[in-house]
Amino acid sequence: MTAYRRLTDQEWREQWQEYWSRARQLAAGHWDSVLRVLAPQVSPALDGLGKRHVPCPVHGGKDGFRMYKDFHETGGGHCNTCGAMHDGFEILKWANGWTAREAVEAVTGHFTGGDGKIRPKPRTAPPPPTGNTQEENENLALSLNRAWLDSIPVTARDAEPLRLYLRKRGLKISPPEALRFHPSLVYFDVDQDRIIGRFPAMIAMVTGPDGQPVTIHRTYLTPDGRKANVPSPKKLMSYPDVRTVTGGAIQLCPHGRVLAVAEGIETALAAMEGTGIPTWPTVNAVMLENFVPPPSVEQLIVFADKDRPSRLAPNGPGQQAASRLVQRAWKMGIRATAIVPKGEIPEGEKSLDWLDVLRNEGPQGIPTLEAVRRSMLKVA
Repeated sequence: MTAYRRLTDQEWREQWQEYWSRARQLAAGHWDSVLRVLAPQVSPALDGLGKRHVPCPVHGGKDGFRMYKDFHETGGGHCNTCGAMHDGFEILKWANGWTAREAVEAVTGHFTGGDGKIRPKPRTAPPPPTGNTQEENENLALSLNRAWLDSIPVTARDAEPLRLYLRKRGLKISPPEALRFHPSLVYFDVDQDRIIGRFPAMIAMVTGPDGQPVTIHRTYLTPDGRKANVPSPKKLMSYPDVRTVTGGAIQLCPHGRVLAVAEGIETALAAMEGTGIPTWPTVNAVMLENFVPPPSVEQLIVFADKDRPSRLAPNGPGQQAASRLVQRAWKMGIRATAIVPKGEIPEGEKSLDWLDVLRNEGPQGIPTLEAVRRSMLKVA
């Protein structure tokens, strides 16, 4: 009888990479049929051929999801709430609530007719290393520096499109210096693999948990202060893979012992206008959940978005992310609470945020710091 030794952790990781690579090769060019069978809820997006948005299979709404135009080859798509999913495995994990292993085994089983289970076997060589080259990282850093250096203060005469945009969003607060204006920023459409134009843009630096710059958040505008008519008017610039954005935020203003966070820039500005509390946007729900407060913060307030429930987030992605951040903050010794708008989500909308509250009710609709503290004392 042949004796088999237990695989080491390194050998198991290497085998997993090989199995994953095989599943990718099997699915490449066949993702349309794979997803129709394994995640039929995304079929309307497949029928759209990557040319139109459809209701999101996870969050609902009217037009929150689409597949990329090369989905036959990659299986990738984009959710307006969760962001980019670059291949079919990410789509399967997101749409079905699967682990990476469940997704890979299901795809392999789809093509082999078996259960697709990963079974140990001897390894011969480790997978090749991945990641950007030094030249690619340097080019990304140069692009970021160029965009920032070409921007101007929000108070500059030529930054009127940005000031108009903020006013049209219902904000009266003086824009912080951390926001800047770029008069003509390139928009690159990933789906079409080409530049589709140049647009005015509001830009802001995203820093990591150590306070060091990582990347730039862009909001593409029109000259008259509206969101530009582009596939994704808000997005992050690519950045070197030696940097990490997880745990970071856009540091709109200095903070003291009390700090608030929100998902979007406009929501954070609304919170500051209504309360005067320093508020940092974290860009999205995933980054909100993983935000790392600076060491000097003693109290953290989360101005959460009220999102519609989904199968993966029964309380809504925004509320779920806020709750997890609050729990983690308490474990860090930081007094924390999350505040969710009380109103109903408008018909046809995916969420209700604090900018909506500010526009509908004025500053008095947003709880003061003292009200938040009284609420925390009652809970305690």
